Amino acid sequence: MPFVWKSGVLRRLYDWTLAQAERKNAIWVLAGVSFIESSFFPIPPDILLIPMVLAAPTRAWWIAFVCTAASVAGGIFGYGIGFFLYDTIGRQVFELYGYAEKFAFFQDGFNEHGAWIVFIAGLTPFPYKVITIASGVTQLDLIIFTIASIISRGLRFFIVAALLWYFGAWIRQFIDRYFGILTVVFVILLIGGFAALKLI
Repeated sequence: MPFVWKSGVLRRLYDWTLAQAERKNAIWVLAGVSFIESSFFPIPPDILLIPMVLAAPTRAWWIAFVCTAASVAGGIFGYGIGFFLYDTIGRQVFELYGYAEKFAFFQDGFNEHGAWIVFIAGLTPFPYKVITIASGVTQLDLIIFTIASIISRGLRFFIVAALLWYFGAWIRQFIDRYFGILTVVFVILLIGGFAALKLI
């Protein structure tokens, strides 16, 4: 298991990130966290997005937009790390998250399903940074990568913001507890929907 998960560093980063939601410049901190999370930072921006939307529900859509835009920009930065700096930086990120050896197994066939891989990783709790760097390493078409990132990141953050805006504070615990399950179910339904359309 990577060092960051063993050492308590992750918990301290989580607490620090959560505390930023109360700052006056929280929207800029959210943008920064969303950007760096897409390339190496371990804490997802949802940790900031959720309390910020609860504190200012009228700004829910703006908060989700900033989160999405910064995350996609960070994803492109991660793509650049994979494309230009894999041996010096990208490999270290993979090793940090325990994916260095696993990447070798699916590297050759990555581009065959690249758009779906980026989409699913961008929507689910899977470390999106691993996929952004992998996309650069395998030279996945940058336009396909960007479109898949915009759709998946937008869906993830706008759905969370919409649920918080509509249902209020009680939905936060539900999202925190079942986020992984909810996103997996959503992806299954979405893929099933596309498959059904092809059969019609």
